[in-house]
Amino acid sequence: MAAIKSRSRFWLYLPLLLMSVFYLIPMFIMLNTGFKSFEEVSLKTMWKLPADFSLDNFVAAYQALAPNLWNSIRMVVPAAIISSFLGSLNGFVLAQWKFKGADYIFPIILFGMFIPYQSVLIPLVQFTRAINLYGGVWGLMLTHVIYGIPITTLTFRNYYASLPRELVDASRIDGAGLLGTYRHILLPLSIPSFVVVLIWQFTAAWNDFLFAVVLTNNENWPITVALNNLAGSQIIEWNVQMAAAFMAAVPTLLIYIFLGRYFLRGLLSGALKE
Repeated sequence: MAAIKSRSRFWLYLPLLLMSVFYLIPMFIMLNTGFKSFEEVSLKTMWKLPADFSLDNFVAAYQALAPNLWNSIRMVVPAAIISSFLGSLNGFVLAQWKFKGADYIFPIILFGMFIPYQSVLIPLVQFTRAINLYGGVWGLMLTHVIYGIPITTLTFRNYYASLPRELVDASRIDGAGLLGTYRHILLPLSIPSFVVVLIWQFTAAWNDFLFAVVLTNNENWPITVALNNLAGSQIIEWNVQMAAAFMAAVPTLLIYIFLGRYFLRGLLSGALKE
């Protein structure tokens, strides 16, 4: 019986291992090239390890992208936190505090998830110009906050709807108001959902290119736009490019490495369930 179980596990883990290796191949090529000198970079030798491991390419990439890296951090962190809290408040009201028209407001909010980015670029530029936020980090941050509200509202609304109604009723009997119930009862219980939406929003805002290239000027480019413009006009230093690409991917990698298990717990606890 034990032998049968071990064989079944082997055939279960084998395809998972193969898929993991397949998805990690680009990461290997990126790092391998990032450690090579310019003379070693070639399609014929991309699988070969570098003759001498050096961090010079990463230093050069950081020096070129440091201002843009901090632009991304200044934009992404507030955008993820603010949109998460707004989605939490929306989800609480729509799930636990029924009011007239709630069944119509929720689908309207969700409709924002299906609006293509390209269709709102012109009015978005005009709006950010009108409020004097065009070209800066704060205009881009506001855009990601607004575009993140539908998915965060959906996540929290479904999570709060799965909680016992008696929690809200008991808090109302004890004299707690709308914000009191949210702050003292439901907010401490919604940590798994906060992890889910924070990871989701952080990744979406960090990897964004379209809004970033349209709404920011050269001084306020986030790292995704600066990475695209790092290539020279005549000679492309692929080793520096690969080092820079890895640096741009590190924050999201760290987020998933350290918070990935909490992300799964949040999903399994009902964060994305009807």
